[in-house]
Amino acid sequence: MCISFDEGISPPNSKLKMISLRVSKYALSLLVAAVAISLLHLEPSVHQTQSPLPQNQTLTLTSPTGGVEPHATSNHREEQIARKNFIVRFREYCRAEDHRSYLQESVKLGGWEWVERRNPAAKFPTDFGVVAVEDSARAALIEEFSSLERVKDVSADLSYQRGLLDKRTKGVGKVGAFVDGKKRPGKILTAMSFSEDETSASATAAAATSNTTINWKRHLLGQKSQVTSLFGADVLWSKGYAGAKVKMAIFDTGIRAHHPHFRNIKERTNWTNEDSLNDNLGHGTFVAGVIAGEDSECLGFAPDTEIYAFRVFTDAQVSYTSWFLDAFNYAIATNMDVLNLSIGGPDYLDLPFVEKVWELTANNVIMVSAIGNDGPLYGTLNNPADQSDVIGVGGIDYSDHIASFSSRGMSTWEIPHGYGRVKPDVVAYGREIMGSKISTGCKSLSGTSVASPVVAGVVCLLASVIPEDTRKDILNPASMKQALVEGAAKLSGPNMYEQGAGRVDLLESYEILKSYKPRATVFPDILDYTDCPYSWPFCRQPLYAGAMPVIFNATILNGMGVIGYVESPPTWHPADEEGNLLSIHFTYSDVIWPWTGYLALHMQIKDEGAQFSGEIEGNVTLSVYSPPAHGEKGYRRNTCILRLKLKVIPTPPRPNRVLWDQFHSIKYPPGYIPRDSLDVRNDILDWHGDHLHTNFHIMFNMLRDAGYYVETLGSPFTCFDAYQYGTLLLVDLEDEYFAEEIEKLRDDVINTGLGLAVFAEWYNVDTMVKMRFFDDNTRSWWTPVTGGANIPALNDLLAPFQIAFGDKILNGDFSIDGEQSRYASGTDIVKFPQGGYLHSFPFLDSSESGATQNILSSGLTKADSPILGLLAVGGGRIAVYGDSNCLDSSHMVTNCYWLLKKILDFTSKNLKDPVLFSDAVRHDKPLYLEDNQLPSRRTDVNFSTYSAVIGKELMCRSDSRFEIWGTKGYGLHAKGRTLRLPGFVVTDSGRDLNFTTEDFHIKRSNVSEKNTGDSVGNKYLGIPQKDDLDMPMIFASHWLVPAILAGSGVLLLLSFWRIRQKRRRRRKGSGSGRFTNV
Repeated sequence: MCISFDEGISPPNSKLKMISLRVSKYALSLLVAAVAISLLHLEPSVHQTQSPLPQNQTLTLTSPTGGVEPHATSNHREEQIARKNFIVRFREYCRAEDHRSYLQESVKLGGWEWVERRNPAAKFPTDFGVVAVEDSARAALIEEFSSLERVKDVSADLSYQRGLLDKRTKGVGKVGAFVDGKKRPGKILTAMSFSEDETSASATAAAATSNTTINWKRHLLGQKSQVTSLFGADVLWSKGYAGAKVKMAIFDTGIRAHHPHFRNIKERTNWTNEDSLNDNLGHGTFVAGVIAGEDSECLGFAPDTEIYAFRVFTDAQVSYTSWFLDAFNYAIATNMDVLNLSIGGPDYLDLPFVEKVWELTANNVIMVSAIGNDGPLYGTLNNPADQSDVIGVGGIDYSDHIASFSSRGMSTWEIPHGYGRVKPDVVAYGREIMGSKISTGCKSLSGTSVASPVVAGVVCLLASVIPEDTRKDILNPASMKQALVEGAAKLSGPNMYEQGAGRVDLLESYEILKSYKPRATVFPDILDYTDCPYSWPFCRQPLYAGAMPVIFNATILNGMGVIGYVESPPTWHPADEEGNLLSIHFTYSDVIWPWTGYLALHMQIKDEGAQFSGEIEGNVTLSVYSPPAHGEKGYRRNTCILRLKLKVIPTPPRPNRVLWDQFHSIKYPPGYIPRDSLDVRNDILDWHGDHLHTNFHIMFNMLRDAGYYVETLGSPFTCFDAYQYGTLLLVDLEDEYFAEEIEKLRDDVINTGLGLAVFAEWYNVDTMVKMRFFDDNTRSWWTPVTGGANIPALNDLLAPFQIAFGDKILNGDFSIDGEQSRYASGTDIVKFPQGGYLHSFPFLDSSESGATQNILSSGLTKADSPILGLLAVGGGRIAVYGDSNCLDSSHMVTNCYWLLKKILDFTSKNLKDPVLFSDAVRHDKPLYLEDNQLPSRRTDVNFSTYSAVIGKELMCRSDSRFEIWGTKGYGLHAKGRTLRLPGFVVTDSGRDLNFTTEDFHIKRSNVSEKNTGDSVGNKYLGIPQKDDLDMPMIFASHWLVPAILAGSGVLLLLSFWRIRQKRRRRRKGSGSGRFTNV
């Protein structure tokens, strides 16, 4: 018997709880659709090699007729045919044999095998199966599997790996999601350091890129080595609480039986292809020791906790998605209370994994996970710790400084149209923590994999405070996170994207849980522009009229139930009259599931506040309700409050305003977006978000210090008014451009005086092909989607100005006016008009063609290559530079902030640095290259899968000015009057909106349920209201031609009708005459 997701009930004779698909589809439909498309594209179309199949799995070969061949034949064929394992997810839970029979009966094609999974979950119904598919039939089989009514989707069974760091391998793969020193797709077991002291010159240098100053002095004297005493665990122990009756699932490398440090190992399960339950690496044992160890030298937080050790990694540190899915299902079926997961990676689009985590937490399992060891870089959160339903943990040292290795926020799921969430949720001590060794004794380790079990131990201890008979009624992933973030101690120095709510405070959280009543809250519950640096980046730049909306993304925590709904639209309640100058539009979760949702504030200052200077305070309220709990009759209701304290200044002058293009940036996932600096060998992916507040956060701070106000554009170029900005800043962009964008930018620069600053990157097709590799994690070939930047697209954008980049990959040091800089995998300028200023320096070309030329010339030859160009064109000014690594804190060798400032002084203010504009670099003749010699686009990549432009509709999204939400934006020359930004006098140059009446009604109906009133309570529908527009609602360019055609059609029909009527009258007359003559 199968149980459908839609029925939402448990299978007979099973404790497995089902989550209704009906619930999840409303809450998650948009993300699931995007993720599904991304995963589908990641199925490679290039050659595959056979992946090793789990040793304890029996393969059943399915013949074209659905019969089963002997196992011997299967094993014989396995040696000859390259196969790859795929996960087939079903829409209902059934016995595995029922799923297998269904596929055998329904799939007529051969070339696939059902993979038996013999593990403890086999006795429970399952929602997926694993099939081994021959490469030759892969595309056809996946299509046939996916078309079946009971199949949800098909995806690769990903491989997860990690590299342990010990004294023998010190310095190799030191931090983060690295394998053999290289960042790879997928997820890995988060590394711990096995060295006693991780302090190093490189770590100190890396820490210099953080917003926090870190003191590396060791504080491991006396009882500070006992992390439990720092949190006051002994206070709860003295009250009789020690984790009793709390079921703790540890997903790791296992644990050995009868380990002397543990009094309550309830169950050990093995989910790998190795015939062992023991931990032969030490990772799982250490985690268990921090949580529940009872050795006096390395005490755990909750010694009475029931330990359930899930061995999901082999001794070779390998795991697969299917192993985790089975283990997660088993954790649900056996009613685990808490789960610690020391796995993470940048791939938040691993749909089977992500959705199973949702299901797990929806079944009231509190998941704690390490945020990652990719610090001090920003935008380096690891999944699943970056999910809102998971407690994501960062690391600090004993001086309450953020550890250099701890990953930083924000989350990057929401980019480019939105803004990331605050993560980590909390931080805990993660440097040199004492824990259990494999067999006996204690050792000291560091990493967020250490900080995570610290918090997991705290959670187990807190859970035991609640009586067992009411524990599940009160404790859930939301209520536990509420207790942790509300009780946390905010640290002085780190910002919210470094520390989350702050350091875990066990005793404060205990006091909160003692009197806890189910409720809904938002996190963070305050945005205070006067609280710097905690409220960075918001506190670094005040609000002002005419700016792009400032987006703040808060998380809704709903302790009232796994599912919740927003009862009424969010409302802004200003504290005084000045608060009415603030206009807020809201986007938020349709359904709050599981336990969490989002509330995004899109904030603008109204036009009447263009000269206002001061503070605006008030509250945003949001009413949430959940279905009644068991035994209750009425719905649970609660009002969430988000406090705002904002700084507002008069609108800055145009030359001081810079617009950052986020829309045309593409990052990993879903595709292989390569690193920008090819000198960096340990990180092959561009996955940090390329946002002002992630890997460009230091540049953002520098621009603010220089007096520039930097805003973000997450929509096409047609969605901003060029009259308001001094410079459009394009850095490290990978996407294409709409034709309307190219036309508008040309007009903006020449006619409106907009400055343009471009920082490009390398692009060489031969080099990209060489970078192709077979990845063991995804077990597929990965080829870069584009170069460090999309040079062919940039060249199209710059073509109206006769500027183009080439395909060289240049490296070397150079100096301008005494400023030393490193050119790291940058490109060259190959077209530039006369009259401009062009700077050239001797560099080595490391591209494939350049390397070949060096061989032919019998040596490494440096040649002068133009890399910096400055030009005045029309009323605007343009600066182009071939490298962005000097602005990107990810892999920066030397910064070029000095150059950026000089460029902006020129493009925005027409201030010419005498060195940059010396006569020696002025070109009286144009630099020219035929178009057919410019870098060309790759023809072997389906770029539309990754692009926000190719095959997409040009549309201004919710990151744009409110007045143009849901439209195509400015400057498309539709007939009508110009839409002006409020509060500014501009020249009417045909910069108007372009949308049809049909579009108007469609957009309104689509967004009216989610976008709500502004500060005066008026309903906002996500598109301009009639009273807000300085133009007719219907444009002649859209209705005139159809009206003429329709009128012509009516006249033609009338003509036919009149002719027919005349014929009828003639026939009638002649008929009467005949009757008369008869």
